[in-house]
Amino acid sequence: MARINLKNLAHAYLPAPTSETDYALRKMDHVWEDGRAYALLGPSGCGKTTLLNIISGLVQPSEGQVLFDGKDVSALPPQARNIAQVFQFPVIYDTMSVFDNLAFPLRNRKQPEAEIRTRVEEVAEMLELKDELHKRAANLSADAKQKISLGRGLVRNDVAAILFDEPLTVIDPHLKLLLRRKLKQIHARFNLTMVYVTHDQLEALTFADQVVVMNEGQVMQIGTPQDLFENPQHTFVGYFIGSPGMNFLPCQMHKGVASVGPQLIPVGHGTDQLHGHFELGIRPEFLKLHPNQTPGTHRVEIDEVEELGNCKIVRVLLDGQGLKVKLTEEQEVPAEHGFLEFPPAWIRLYADSILVRSTDESQRCKGPHHE
Repeated sequence: MARINLKNLAHAYLPAPTSETDYALRKMDHVWEDGRAYALLGPSGCGKTTLLNIISGLVQPSEGQVLFDGKDVSALPPQARNIAQVFQFPVIYDTMSVFDNLAFPLRNRKQPEAEIRTRVEEVAEMLELKDELHKRAANLSADAKQKISLGRGLVRNDVAAILFDEPLTVIDPHLKLLLRRKLKQIHARFNLTMVYVTHDQLEALTFADQVVVMNEGQVMQIGTPQDLFENPQHTFVGYFIGSPGMNFLPCQMHKGVASVGPQLIPVGHGTDQLHGHFELGIRPEFLKLHPNQTPGTHRVEIDEVEELGNCKIVRVLLDGQGLKVKLTEEQEVPAEHGFLEFPPAWIRLYADSILVRSTDESQRCKGPHHE
């Protein structure tokens, strides 16, 4: 397995880029540790697949370096990087049996047949393909073919990294859940370096140790699922992660209190010295909606209630500004108006879309490029 270092990396498909918007990948400098599972998460066109293809060698970066364990591999082709890549659609040999498909990468490397059989059977058991080993791949379902494709990526135990480019797109939803769990089990068992591209936040958050959130060719934040949810470093991360995303309200700060129109919301310790215009961010899960007024609550109008079976999403209006509140299915929703509580511990403040740290640190976080 390999430690992957992206050093001053950037890429433009245009021959002579003149501005940041000309870059498919904007300059980044990150280290991805050996044996960790990473997910590249972001909307379509944000640069995820370009970054994955640069790591694999399918694309050579126009600027910077890719290092595996300190060795510059930026100009090396895929076959010289010792990686396995699993694509969105199955890449298999239909005329071969399942066994021969799984064995193919090992036979290419002239491994002894006894070792090949042992390894193929081990991977087939992991992916629940043992009963299919002697069937022709052409006769199998799309789900089974993609499991073979995954198996071909996993069968080698000497690779520097395994790269997955939206590998579960063609998989049945129920099987997706099972395969995500299986990949996590395989990662835990073999300590493989895995990089997984997806636009599905559930896939990313359930698969990865560290999620790399991208937008418009830029890495916005790298962190654990808990970090991204509780402490998004950028408003894009707050909005993109979560269902629904984070609420944001423009406010004025003065002596630790946020003014949202006439409403005064205490923000908490460490913000006494913040003054001026900010955005107040808070997750729908952390807002509390009460039927009656209590100290520290704010009157809101009930605008819309969305029943989701296991929860309710209530859209409320605070002086005309919309917020979403996530409630349990059992919780009663007031008919016309209620009273909203903003727990200070879960309030986050943003300036120019970037998370502001407490005054104890007397500085903003370093922004989207900071790990």
